[in-house]
Amino acid sequence: MSNEATRQDKGTGQGQPVLLPGHTTIGILGGGQLGRMMTLAGTAMGYRFVTLDPTPDSPCGQIAKQIEAGYDDVQAARELARQCDVITYEFENVDAEVAALLERESSVPQGSSLLYTTQHRLREKRAIEAAGVRVAPYREITSLDTMNAAVSELGVPCVLKTVTGGYDGKGQRVIRVAAEAEEAYQELASTGAELVLEQFIKFECEISVIVARSTSGEIKTFPPAENIHVNNILHASIVPARVATDIQLEAQKLAAAVAESLKAVGLLAVELFVAADGRLYVNELAPRPHNSGHYTMEACATSQFEQHVRAICGLPLGDTTLLSPVVMVNVLGEHLEGIIARTGQPDEEAMELGVIPKLHIYGKSEAKTGRKMGHVNLLCQDVEEGLQWIEQTNLWRHTNS
Repeated sequence: MSNEATRQDKGTGQGQPVLLPGHTTIGILGGGQLGRMMTLAGTAMGYRFVTLDPTPDSPCGQIAKQIEAGYDDVQAARELARQCDVITYEFENVDAEVAALLERESSVPQGSSLLYTTQHRLREKRAIEAAGVRVAPYREITSLDTMNAAVSELGVPCVLKTVTGGYDGKGQRVIRVAAEAEEAYQELASTGAELVLEQFIKFECEISVIVARSTSGEIKTFPPAENIHVNNILHASIVPARVATDIQLEAQKLAAAVAESLKAVGLLAVELFVAADGRLYVNELAPRPHNSGHYTMEACATSQFEQHVRAICGLPLGDTTLLSPVVMVNVLGEHLEGIIARTGQPDEEAMELGVIPKLHIYGKSEAKTGRKMGHVNLLCQDVEEGLQWIEQTNLWRHTNS
């Protein structure tokens, strides 16, 4: 490797490679907005980047060198390995076989094992339970008979999900009465995917914790975000989360336990339900930077993207102190034109409320309804001021009603 040092891992006594900025090149499987923001953070530190993505002029490819090829293109993956000192991925639906090949022929600190686990809901739930952390009661569904038995055991409401794929509410059906079970089963079983039924947790709110674990085993967590979803898409993240301090601390503790148990390297987003009795249930994991961690870009001493680079390169992890209350709101395709137009004029709502909006646009070629095109971080004295800004701008009125 072109520019590395070696540090002794005090936990194991084994030497760990430390990839220093200056001449180190980081390869990213995936050229979307997460890769773009990782590149922006890492370039400022002195790292170079190459992305592999099939989309011409991808968001990440606009600011990094791009290998334009499919994620299952073995030759392209090998070319990425040839050009880079270390490889990471920005979304978990990367071909696991390609990740395993790169792991053999290059340095992939996150490894293919984490992908293998988090790409499959049943494996993921079992891994979370193995870490001693609670998940919602669930049953593997292999037939209509097992479906009916599971609905009887778990009760209604419950949620039927495909074991693989699915995001932003896709690949799942809520069953509110037992009579809906057969139709839900037939619909999702027709996709050919494996299925899992989960008990519906009556939760007060949803929170998430971004946790980083470095190649040396060092772990740091970011403050929990309270997440609001509209039409199964993340609408806003509120930090500090409006839950009791002991719940926030417990969420960070659980996230660290999961990261340690999985021996994760890089970032792991841990999404949790906060039940009415204060119990926490892990809903799902994402082994990468996460939408609910975008608030860290201006509101924390270290952003999630810089932290990911630090973790995979073996640098000491950065301080995660929250510097300001913040509300992150997503900019979807239907909001893009309006939010861009606002940048050309004084923001009277922001001045009145004492809010500082920070706009991030991802550079995607086509703005579609429901597609994430950017986000705004609203720095404020109190999160209620940030939420008021969202309401007063009216840009989100057709998704936040």
